[in-house]
Amino acid sequence: MSGHSKWHNIQGRKNAQDAKRGKIFQKISRDLYQAAKAGDPDPENNPQLRLVMEKARAANMPKDNVQRAIDKASGVGGAKFEEITYEGYGPGGTAIMVLALTDNKNRTAAAIRSAFTHHGGSLGASGSVSYMFDRKGFIEILREGLNKSEDDVLMDALDAGADDMKTTDEAFQIFTDPSSMTTVRDELQKKGYDLDTAEVRLFPETTTEVPGDKISQYTGLIDELENNDDVQDVYEAAVLPENS
Repeated sequence: MSGHSKWHNIQGRKNAQDAKRGKIFQKISRDLYQAAKAGDPDPENNPQLRLVMEKARAANMPKDNVQRAIDKASGVGGAKFEEITYEGYGPGGTAIMVLALTDNKNRTAAAIRSAFTHHGGSLGASGSVSYMFDRKGFIEILREGLNKSEDDVLMDALDAGADDMKTTDEAFQIFTDPSSMTTVRDELQKKGYDLDTAEVRLFPETTTEVPGDKISQYTGLIDELENNDDVQDVYEAAVLPENS
């Protein structure tokens, strides 16, 4: 019994690690696609693509996965991928935005609708929740190994055209207008900064606390959405109660 239990625990940890690694690879694939789609698929001519490829190498992402994501953006193999946004309400009326990248709209729409319905939510019409989110450029610089003070980083960010900056224990988070994100990114890289993240994201203007009796349904919905291979990002205008 003890041997079986030990094997079960080891297998459980491995499965959890594999799931976490899969989500990391999924996000990097999304970033690779978007970087290649927005610019040149040749990393020599695309600074953003080079940045994401460096993250892929650091995460030990297989080269085949990296190339496949770039090929999607350039249409290699004949498959045509579309970016589609879904808007919906989770349990307790929480607003959720789902960004998908798919070569089969019917498959993706059915899967996302099923996820919402299965977990006590519902899909909404276009514009039903998007007004609750702001699009912002988001650049993150890790503090570890950075020989710059907070004031130095702030001044460099503002000089580069950023709108605002927040500081956490781990990083400097820089916010820009979506249209100027690439300009700010390039200016900061010219100043010698290594960027951990540089992308356009959705940020909720306000958040709704998930009701205590809906937490399990809500987390189940988010997990199912994030585990869908077609889903690139899930944005939530919701917070879980403390000690949940």
